[in-house]
Amino acid sequence: MCSCRASGGGLVQAGGSLRLSCVASGFRFDDYAIGWFRQAPGHERQGVSCISSSDGHTYLTDVLKGRSTVSSDNAKNTVYLQMNSLKVEDTAVYNCAAGRYRSGTCYFDEGPDYWGKGTLVTVSS
Repeated sequence: MCSCRASGGGLVQAGGSLRLSCVASGFRFDDYAIGWFRQAPGHERQGVSCISSSDGHTYLTDVLKGRSTVSSDNAKNTVYLQMNSLKVEDTAVYNCAAGRYRSGTCYFDEGPDYWGKGTLVTVSS
């Protein structure tokens, strides 16, 4: 079965850090990009980051730039989202997904193929 499993969420105070992990299984990791999405209560899901594991193209949404990094460990089929200086507005369920991507980017070509359960990030003031 193909899936992406996110973990690493938790409760943290504003200004703190968390590292989310996304472990992919059941498909050829190098052929896919991994995207990070989040959905806050009462809000639509938004894409916040992606990385193409084979050639290292990355993306971070403006609200995470300067305080977050996305990286991959291809030997472990794992992508990480390191978030620092967390804010209350970062509170959300974070999911990762895998999809075929457009050459030269990490953007999904036709949307994600594989999803998994998300991980809850709660940032307190």
